[in-house]
Amino acid sequence: MSTKSNSLKEKLTENFSEFSQLSDYSFMNSLNADPQSTKDGNDHKPRSVYSGHYVPVVPTAIPEPEYISHSKKLFKELRLSSNLTKDQNFCRFFSGDISVANYPMSPVGWATGYALSIYGTEYTQQCPFGTGNGYGDGRAISVFEGLFNGKRMEMQLKGGGPTPYCRGADGRAVLRSSVREFLAQELMDALGIPTSRSLTLYVSRSEIVRRPWYSKGSRYFEPDIMIDNQAAITTRVAPSFLRVGQIELFARRVRNNAHDEALNELKMIVKHLIHRNYKDEIDNEISIESKVIKLASLYRSRLISLIANWMRVGYCQGNFNSDNCAAGGYTLDYGPFGFCELFDPRFQPWTGGGEHFSFFNQPFAAAINFKTFCSSLSPLLSGNKQDQGKLDQIEKDFSELMNKELKKMWANKLGLEHYNETLINEFFNLMVISKADYTILFRKLSEIPDNSYSLKDSFYFPIDDELNNRWEVWLKNWQSILKKEGNIKAKSALMKSLNPVYTWREWMVVPAYEEAEKGNYKKIKELQDIFSNPYIEQPSEIDQKYNRLKPSQYFNYGGVSHYSCSS
Repeated sequence: MSTKSNSLKEKLTENFSEFSQLSDYSFMNSLNADPQSTKDGNDHKPRSVYSGHYVPVVPTAIPEPEYISHSKKLFKELRLSSNLTKDQNFCRFFSGDISVANYPMSPVGWATGYALSIYGTEYTQQCPFGTGNGYGDGRAISVFEGLFNGKRMEMQLKGGGPTPYCRGADGRAVLRSSVREFLAQELMDALGIPTSRSLTLYVSRSEIVRRPWYSKGSRYFEPDIMIDNQAAITTRVAPSFLRVGQIELFARRVRNNAHDEALNELKMIVKHLIHRNYKDEIDNEISIESKVIKLASLYRSRLISLIANWMRVGYCQGNFNSDNCAAGGYTLDYGPFGFCELFDPRFQPWTGGGEHFSFFNQPFAAAINFKTFCSSLSPLLSGNKQDQGKLDQIEKDFSELMNKELKKMWANKLGLEHYNETLINEFFNLMVISKADYTILFRKLSEIPDNSYSLKDSFYFPIDDELNNRWEVWLKNWQSILKKEGNIKAKSALMKSLNPVYTWREWMVVPAYEEAEKGNYKKIKELQDIFSNPYIEQPSEIDQKYNRLKPSQYFNYGGVSHYSCSS
C-alpha cells in the first residue's frame, strides 16, 4: 500500500491531456465577470470596464511559435515532466493558442483591472477614458489555474495579445523583455526571494512588432530609434496575481459609489486574496473584520521581509507602483527592474522611474503601497472605530518595523550579531567613495579578509593611500567586533549564504537576447545555469566570465546602464 502510494506521489504529468486534469479555476468560479463582457472571450478592443473582477479574454497566439526554454526547477516542483515541452498541444497552449484546451480546462482566459497610484498619488489621466476604468492587464492574460500536489498555481501569458485594458497597444511582448523576465524570475527564486516564477519561453518566427529602443552604443537617456522585434510569450506562475492596485480599484469604486455591488465586490476580492495567499494563516470562521486586521498584519510582515531581501541582493524594482505590488508578498512584474552593480543608493535603471523608486528609497515606496492597501481594506470594517484603530496602528508601525528589519539585514550581511550604526554608516560612505561593486565587495568580505588589498578587485578605480587607510581602519574595527562575538568560521559561512557570488548584470544579459534574436539560445541556457546557483562559486573559467566588474564602456550606455520600460 505504501509503495503504491509513493509511486503515485512521484508520478509526473507527462502529456497535455494529463495536465488538463490539474485545472481548478477558483478565480473565475468564485468572482464576478464584467457584466458587459462576452462569454466567448472575444474582447480585445480598449474600453471602460466599470464593474466585475475580471474580463474573459481569449489570447492571441503568436504565429509559428518556437520553443526557447523552460524552467527545469519549476517543472520539477510542479511534478511536470520535461517531455511536456515536446507535446504539441502544450506548446500551442503556452504560446497563446488555447483552442487546444481540453475539458475541464477553460476555453477562455481572463484579464483583470486595477487602479494606478504612483507614490501614493491616484492617477487617472493616463487612462484613455480619463476615469481609471481602462487600467489593467493590457498584455497579460491568465490562462490556467490548477492544483499541483495540493498547491494552487495560476499561469499567465505575458504578451498574449490585447485585452480591454490594452489602451490601444498591441498586447505583445518583445523577445528582449521576455528573456529578461524569464531569467530574472528564476534568479530571484534561486536567491531565496519570494517571486513569481517562469514556466516557458516561446518566440514567434514570423511576427514582428516595432518598439522604441536604443541604437548601438547610444548615450541617450531615452530611446533614439524604432526597431523591429520578434514577438514572444513568457508564462509566469504564481499562487495568484492579485495586486495592491486591484484591491485599491474596488475600494475606489466603493468610495465613488460606482455601482450597487461595489462594497460586495470589494469584500469578495479580499476574501479571495485570503483564500489564495493566506488561508493557512487566517481562520475562515472569524468575522470579515477580524480577517481584515489579520490580513493587514500578515501582509505587512511579508512586504517588509521582501523589501529587506531586495536590498540584500541589490535588486531595484524601478517602478514600484501599487499595481506592481503583489498582495501575496512576492516580487511581481519584471519590467524596468535592475540590480545594483556600482554601489549607489540612488541607483534607478528605469528612465521613467525617478529617485522616488530608486534602490534605497524602496522601503519608503513600500510603506506608501502598504498605506494604500490598508486604506483599501478600511471600507470592510463597517465604520467600527476600534477595528479601524487596529488597522491604523498596523499601518503606522510599518516604517519602524521596516527599519528594524533593514538593520538586521545589514548586520547579517556583515556577519554581525547586532547593528552597529557608526560602523555601517562608515561602510556605506566608503563604498560610495571607493566606487565599489555591491555584489563583489560583500562577497569578498564574506571571506573576512585581513587587509584592504583583498578588496581591490571590487573597486572600479584604484583607491589612493588615504582611502586605503580608511579601509584598513574600518576592517580592523569590524574584525574586532566579529572576534568578540566569536566563531569567525560560522560567520563567514552565514555571510556566504546571504551574499551571492553571481548577480544580474545587464551587460551580460544583453548578448543572450541579441543571440536569441538570431535563433541561438545557448547564452540563455548558460545564464539559466549560472542563475540557478548564485551562491556557489563556479569553476575558474566560468567564474572569470560572470563574476567581474562592469566594463567602462557600458556606463551611461542606453539599454544597458539605463532603459525605458522594456516591453
